[in-house]
Amino acid sequence: MYAVTQQDVPVVIEGDGVEVRVQEIGGGMSISFIRLPEGADLGPALKGQPDDRCPCPHWGYLLRGRVKMRTAAGDQVYTGGQGFYWGPGHVPVALEDSEYVDFSPTDEFTAVLDHIRGQG
Repeated sequence: MYAVTQQDVPVVIEGDGVEVRVQEIGGGMSISFIRLPEGADLGPALKGQPDDRCPCPHWGYLLRGRVKMRTAAGDQVYTGGQGFYWGPGHVPVALEDSEYVDFSPTDEFTAVLDHIRGQG
């Protein structure tokens, strides 16, 4: 069993109002605490990934805000208070200041984060 608090999880990406905190929690999974300011579009950071979209699945809960997921099948908007599953092939766009917690396979998410950090 494992528990963490947001302030104890290390920041792995920060800038322009975006904050991503990630920590492995066991079982090949990581927890992420993510903050996106209104207007944040992760599309440019995901260029070069398969179909220029995030290839990692995420399970989580949107604490506040509204996030649009662009996918090949169309856009879907998620609102604070909703649990979610975002399958591979998505691009997050913050329609409002947003915060969410997600759980992702560590190896897959680490590869995406490394790619995003390499874009800067």
